[in-house]
Amino acid sequence: MTDILVTLLLVVVVIAVVYFLVKKFSVLVINAILGLIALFLVNFLHIMQWIGKPDLGYSIATVIISAVGGLAGVCILILLNILGITM
Repeated sequence: MTDILVTLLLVVVVIAVVYFLVKKFSVLVINAILGLIALFLVNFLHIMQWIGKPDLGYSIATVIISAVGGLAGVCILILLNILGITM
């Protein structure tokens, strides 16, 4: 009887952990997609040229920062570009 209870408890724990990881992973993927879309829109609409700075471009560093940081990463890239630090 205790074997069945331990097995059921382990199954519930595994299901909970998998659910938690999938939920967090989906949030990270959505954040990365939004960051890359924002980077594309900033470059496509030439928003940086409105304030007299060159576009951000698509280097490996900018794409990784945008994908990992999401919208906050793109905002950091814009601020760094305004301050004169380019990637």
